[in-house]
Amino acid sequence: MDSIPKKFYRIHRFDSRSHLELYFSGKEDMVFKEDILKFPMMNLHYVFSRGFIRGNLLIDLSLGSFIHHLYSAANIFKDIIIMKFSEKCSMEVRRWLGDRTGAFSWNHTKTSVEELEGKSDQTQDKELNLKASIKHIVTCNLEEENLTHPLVLPLADCVISMGLLDVVSKDEEDYMRNLEKASNLLKIGGHLILIGAINATYMTTGADRFHLYKYDESFVRSTLSKLGFVIDYCAAQRRRNVSDLLDYSHIIFIAAHKEK
Repeated sequence: MDSIPKKFYRIHRFDSRSHLELYFSGKEDMVFKEDILKFPMMNLHYVFSRGFIRGNLLIDLSLGSFIHHLYSAANIFKDIIIMKFSEKCSMEVRRWLGDRTGAFSWNHTKTSVEELEGKSDQTQDKELNLKASIKHIVTCNLEEENLTHPLVLPLADCVISMGLLDVVSKDEEDYMRNLEKASNLLKIGGHLILIGAINATYMTTGADRFHLYKYDESFVRSTLSKLGFVIDYCAAQRRRNVSDLLDYSHIIFIAAHKEK
């Protein structure tokens, strides 16, 4: 496995549609259903339903083109800005947002969140609610201190980052720099929600294998503390699937507020 050359998300072409089909589809045999679909949605529903995360603006800074992790957020935040580092990933989200031909179907995740919230009998459509909340999709640059340079965004009440830091960070220092840039998008008192893969080294998409930075839970906790965050909630789920597409031991979910 280690002898296969790895590509880098920030440099090489990333097949966003293949990524969706492999890791987020509604197929019965989709092996990552428990870890990558259900676990994040369950925990996001939990933290948003507790009421300690609130505000008007949420910024999503996540890997690829998935949107299922934002359903529960749309119950709280009237404005959502999605930031992508690849124009192709942005286009994939816009295709879904505009109900265009060939858009990826998220019906399976919409049903799941309706079941979580106990609102499957209500007339409000979760997908339409989320689409109404998404105000902008912005392509940004990780090399800039201000990720959206020259555009300056208002500071957010909440930032969600799922999987992105894992693929864009080369080492410990790089991870900390990238996390700090995500932190700079937040107000003091705002919340950062991190979802990542523990002990992962690669992710397969299409015919390519992409680098992932390997870390453990103690590293993430320590890094957040150094950057002025206090953890409010943390959950980790041991890997529940058998697949060589992606190597990891756990999926971790952390919600933390920015004290300074």
